[in-house]
Amino acid sequence: MIRFFLILLAPYALFAALTFSTNNNKDVELLKTFDVDSSFLYDEKLNEMKSSERARYQYKHFFNAMDNAYIFIPRIKEVLNEYNVPAEFLYLAMAESNFSTRAYSKKKATGMWQFMPRTAKLYKLRIDSYVDERRDLIKSSEAAAKYLTFLHKKFGKWYLAAIAYNCGGGYLSRAIKKAGTDDLKVLLDEKKRYIPRESRLYIRKILALALVGNDEDYLIDNEYEFLLNRGNAYSLATVKVGRGESLTRISKMLGIPLKELKALNHHLSHDFTPPDVKKYDIYIPYVKLSDFKQKYHPEDIKNIYMVHTVKHGESLFAIGRKYHVPYKIIKDFNKLSSNRLSLKQQLVIPIAVAKNHEHDKRYYMVKNGDTLDSIAKANKLTIGFIKSVNNLKNNTIKIGDKLYLNE
Repeated sequence: MIRFFLILLAPYALFAALTFSTNNNKDVELLKTFDVDSSFLYDEKLNEMKSSERARYQYKHFFNAMDNAYIFIPRIKEVLNEYNVPAEFLYLAMAESNFSTRAYSKKKATGMWQFMPRTAKLYKLRIDSYVDERRDLIKSSEAAAKYLTFLHKKFGKWYLAAIAYNCGGGYLSRAIKKAGTDDLKVLLDEKKRYIPRESRLYIRKILALALVGNDEDYLIDNEYEFLLNRGNAYSLATVKVGRGESLTRISKMLGIPLKELKALNHHLSHDFTPPDVKKYDIYIPYVKLSDFKQKYHPEDIKNIYMVHTVKHGESLFAIGRKYHVPYKIIKDFNKLSSNRLSLKQQLVIPIAVAKNHEHDKRYYMVKNGDTLDSIAKANKLTIGFIKSVNNLKNNTIKIGDKLYLNE
């Protein structure tokens, strides 16, 4: 009976052994992508961290982070591949920020890849009152890939590039010189402390996250096997829009919830793209690319935003204060070379959608031959209503005046 039982268990034992062997081989291959020796799989602290992370992620932490990044992970992996950076460096971004473009540190590092201002500008990421491209999903990933490539070229091994990303190339160079070797186990010596404690934990955390993400059985057991088969169908599309384009307008045009569109474009400080460039990249779900190509048309910003007619004694500063918009933004939107204004000059004020051809008409520009009566009849309104919402004391209107047609 016992012999029969052992024979019955044999296939299962063999299967378990094969599964362990397969998983172990995958783990060894993963370490190789970081140029880490397979013996590091037995590093006590790495395994403690792996177990800790695995336990923590049982409460959906790991999967929530992956879910939130699901739409752009394929594109980021493409960027890393374009610069010959191992795709597993995706877990560096996870270690830095949990894939959050809103992430911000006490040291003023920002974005998914946690760039400091100085490094960001070195890699030509724009940071000003309109955008912070450290929060740009693609541009920041390109910058991170370039930086990691530079560090790999300098130090020769990917695990050293990862450590240098955390503590700085200068610090790591001094640590290697002091240790007399770039061997990972030596650099991680707890007593010698060649590199900061944060960096000693940092490289282990990246490897631990990668090992968890590489564990197919674990993902399948937790019903997250779809993470193993991420496709480009759920990825991003980069599209160019006009200067000062409104995300609200794009949202309505493509039927994308504004909250979702803003989440993909956290690098924009406002609802609009920079007004000081002709075109600017934004990101939309790839499944909406066809709609964008069919429906998008650049619109004159005068038709998107409010237009203010300068009155006697008004200044840019006073107008900005009136609409709660920084005067410099008004200046840039209107391509003004100085702060001087002229009477009856029309200024675009980037607040509230003024006119959207596909949705509503909130304004009307008075043309030759128009009267309040003809405008009211054409828009099925009363003269009294138009006078009320436009604060008109009489029925006099002039060509070029812009009239509110709703409250």
